[in-house]
Amino acid sequence: MDGLEFVDLDLGSRDGQHLVVDVKAAALNFSDLLMSEDKYQARPVRPFTPGQEIAGTVLSAPPESQWKPGDRVASKIPWGGFAEQALVPCETAFAIPDNISFELAAALPVTYTTSMVAFFDSTHLRPDQTVLVHAAAGGVGLAAVEIAKAIGARVIATASNEQKLDLAKEHGADICINYSDESWVQLVKDATNGVGADVIYDPVGGEIGLKSLRCLARNGVILIVGFASGTITEIPANRLMLKRASAKGVYWHHDHDAALIKNMMDKMFVMLEKGLLNPVVDTRFSLAQLPDAMQALQNRETTGKVVLTV
Repeated sequence: MDGLEFVDLDLGSRDGQHLVVDVKAAALNFSDLLMSEDKYQARPVRPFTPGQEIAGTVLSAPPESQWKPGDRVASKIPWGGFAEQALVPCETAFAIPDNISFELAAALPVTYTTSMVAFFDSTHLRPDQTVLVHAAAGGVGLAAVEIAKAIGARVIATASNEQKLDLAKEHGADICINYSDESWVQLVKDATNGVGADVIYDPVGGEIGLKSLRCLARNGVILIVGFASGTITEIPANRLMLKRASAKGVYWHHDHDAALIKNMMDKMFVMLEKGLLNPVVDTRFSLAQLPDAMQALQNRETTGKVVLTV
């Protein structure tokens, strides 16, 4: 990726609200690409250090905080994660159980939390429902497949090639459809006996999001998770009206949703302990290979969650 270079920086002043964390692993998100291109809703002043998911050990902590040096933590941060050290707000960090690696932990704060919020808060997915998950082999999509199956729902997964569909199937998808096939909407309808999906989980946007409305069940909900296609879906309101359907954005922020996020993390770790979740972590890139990792993500050459080892 153009414009990226490694430099030495001072982390800045300590305000008594942040941990200094020695980063062991940092995960990539499509929002990192958008933020780097100044196309994301958060627009840090340039130059800046991207990276929103990290895991590592606490180097220093405010005396009044619950944390101490040596604690193993992971967190979502606004940016600054693709570095050897990062500042982490005390209230957003969560402890990593000893049996979870830093690489796996770095894959949890954004993608898995987002999918938990989607199915437990944005809508309340039920075991008797069918959910359509787009980009089901990507970080956020694969998390959605696993969580939906843990709830007991029937999962239809879409992806761009057979290898990715096989991965989605390995992680619980009941039906897999290649959305490079122009007839994918009809295939979804056929798989639901013409009824359509009760819940559509869309991290892609663009044309995929627009076509999804054609395979949404009556009284269904389309969850707007992101815009990996780079294009925001313009949803015709009449399509929703005629199906008594709804579109809902999936979004959370620690400043407003601290209690919700704690609840979601607690549920997530229970699922992990029961073996219901099995995150796929791609660790072939190191921090020094960040440009290559971002390019691979942009080119859709990755599966699961891309995590840099630091």
